Amino acid sequence: MVAFTLFLAALLIFFGFFNQLNQTAIVYEQHNEIATECTNILDSILLNPGSPDDWGVMSNSAHNLVYLGLQDPEFDQYTLNPFSLMRLLSSSQEVYENQTEEWYSNELWDQNGGYLLLQDTQCISYHNVTSLLGINGTYDFQLMITPTLTVNITQVPADDLKLEIQVYGSGFPLPDANLNYLMFWTNTSANGYPILNQYNSTSDLLLPTDSSGVTSKDFPSLNNETAFTCIVEASEGGLLGIGYLSQQTMPNIGNLIPFIENFDNGTANVLLAQTTGTGELYFNATFYMLPDNFVPIATGSFNGTVTPGSYQNLTITTNNSTGFLVAAYGTGAYGIVVMPLGIGSIGGSVVFGGNPFGKQWVASDIRQVLIGDIAYQAKLSLWSLQGYGVSG
Repeated sequence: MVAFTLFLAALLIFFGFFNQLNQTAIVYEQHNEIATECTNILDSILLNPGSPDDWGVMSNSAHNLVYLGLQDPEFDQYTLNPFSLMRLLSSSQEVYENQTEEWYSNELWDQNGGYLLLQDTQCISYHNVTSLLGINGTYDFQLMITPTLTVNITQVPADDLKLEIQVYGSGFPLPDANLNYLMFWTNTSANGYPILNQYNSTSDLLLPTDSSGVTSKDFPSLNNETAFTCIVEASEGGLLGIGYLSQQTMPNIGNLIPFIENFDNGTANVLLAQTTGTGELYFNATFYMLPDNFVPIATGSFNGTVTPGSYQNLTITTNNSTGFLVAAYGTGAYGIVVMPLGIGSIGGSVVFGGNPFGKQWVASDIRQVLIGDIAYQAKLSLWSLQGYGVSG
């Protein structure tokens, strides 16, 4: 009887152990399935331009998209379309503009004095994308497109204008990085309109970064209250990165903010709106394209005035090339704002989709990609909506 009892106990322990191993194997298989799906989805998004393949530059095509793809149709491999990326509805909070009564996708560019606000009717939503990918109700995901090289620009307290530039790789300082810069600035006006001036590194070089990935630049002809936009390109080991800093001198003059109403076949309709302040703002704006030699090409200039509660409409011709709008504003006290057209033209990141924080198990995969000539990292995080494990 004792032997039989011990045999039953051992048998129960064996079956319990076997059941535990079986459940572990099932969960492992589920995780492996999600990881495989993550890789497949990431490559599917990055290695095809979508259908129709011009959806990034054509508003109607974006509305009639039948399959999502972010590849630039003029290139192959992991080269992404800067305008398709711009149309992914931001995961951050959208911005509502009272004057137009419209919502705008917001990529949080205003942290450095710039804005990329595209009307949400010009964008594609996360819900639509999951349907196009055939995973709606099965998986959720988050896609992050972040620069491989991070270029941070900060103003150093000094009598003259002084900027410090820090360049990082994937979490570590990047020494001996070669740098180019553009400086747009204003501190005077003519007939009320601010004068938009420019410096660049073709005539005044910027020293490479030191062992801690840092260098600095003095502008002795400018004081520390000058309104400016500075754009810096860093190169090292065949990789390019870009960053910017834009600031006004006195916040009480009001803020001039650009809103992109639409972008269609090489033409952008942009509204310049005064969202704070009480007086009339004079502005002087120019749209630039930036070729490989880092010498900007002005393709359109605008000036006018904006009062609180009103806006000016600018029609910018881009010919489907990336670029950026620089707008100087104010009289006596000044501000400058910068607005990119196309992700990567002056840096920035894209976050699209759900939030993986707190999920039970998340698969991730990473690819190195190019947006124009700028190196980026594309990371997809994927998790199941079906639950995990089995009940024993």
